[in-house]
Amino acid sequence: MEAVEPTQKKALKIVREPKVYLVGRQELDREAIERFLADQGVSWSTDTEVGAEALAEMAGRACYMSYGKGRKTNREFLAHIIEVGHGSVLEHGVWNFLVTGVSRSFTHELIRHRHFSYSQLSQRYVDESESDFIEPDVIAGDPELHAVWCEAVNAARAAYDQLVAGLEKHFAGEPDKTLRRKLARQAARSVLPNATETKIFVTGNARALRHFIELRGSEHADVEIRKVAVEMLRILMRDSPALFGDYKLVELPDGTLVTHTDHPHV
Repeated sequence: MEAVEPTQKKALKIVREPKVYLVGRQELDREAIERFLADQGVSWSTDTEVGAEALAEMAGRACYMSYGKGRKTNREFLAHIIEVGHGSVLEHGVWNFLVTGVSRSFTHELIRHRHFSYSQLSQRYVDESESDFIEPDVIAGDPELHAVWCEAVNAARAAYDQLVAGLEKHFAGEPDKTLRRKLARQAARSVLPNATETKIFVTGNARALRHFIELRGSEHADVEIRKVAVEMLRILMRDSPALFGDYKLVELPDGTLVTHTDHPHV
């Protein structure tokens, strides 16, 4: 959802909620799996169609060469893995997400999760003069604080535009148009606030995602990053119930949601 605040020059576009897109999943190479099983003289089949779940099960069974033995369903096998905390097996299941409608404050916290891989919108190449901005709910809910926030963001936007224009004149002697714009934008971005909207591509394995969801889905986490953790969990509970079905969403007195599992720190 977006709210629009009028300014003298152009509308201030405010994003209220992040969006999380699951854009990639794993697929199995079934021929290679069959060659491995034949070479080892064992047989194995799994009842899941989710690539990450099947690969996590295959990896777990490789540790004990337990193909075709015990805990016949994928969910039973992975539930045992989670229960005993054999977390390294979960690292073989991977998902790819695109996250939008989030602030630079959010991504500064997100990238502290070093087991994820990232690709983020570049402020050196992308023109931020028409960017959206992320307003914290607690500020948006107070008219006086909201006015202060809008004034500060609009001042930063105006400064950015002025700096870009001045810097492009400064670098007018640079014949490469793309480089000239990059040089101007990379310096002008220094005045943009942490509230500037950004987009980030995130790849993570099941173990790293569980760690993120537990830490950032907590009631003690920053509100914005908690929203993303909750949305990621919603997606993963649907996409991979065997690896994330032990979680549940709990509503707090203020109506917001937090994540919970009886099997943390896997």
